[in-house]
Amino acid sequence: MKLVRCIKGRVWDVAVDIRNNSPTFLRWHAEELTPTNARMIVIPEGFAHGFQVLEPESELLYLHTAFYTPKSEGGLRHDDPHLKIRWPLAVAQVSPRDAQHPLWSEHRSEE
Repeated sequence: MKLVRCIKGRVWDVAVDIRNNSPTFLRWHAEELTPTNARMIVIPEGFAHGFQVLEPESELLYLHTAFYTPKSEGGLRHDDPHLKIRWPLAVAQVSPRDAQHPLWSEHRSEE
């Protein structure tokens, strides 16, 4: 689980339910996080997490319930048509790692 807060700038933070038997499977929820609104978002286990920086020099603070395990890492594409995430800004930059994530339909065919 993660607890995320923006301590500088503005960030659009998104959680996607990827628990197969969940009634909210593949639905997403987003919050704008800023130091002024003091919102935090909890990303439960079984959820994918992503964010979009809305102001330059934004900073996030993460609290995790477990140590980082690189071999357990996965991901979804920000532009996956199956998820239909509504990002507030046009996506101008994606990390090389995130750009290589498969579409959800490709995840399903690998199982």
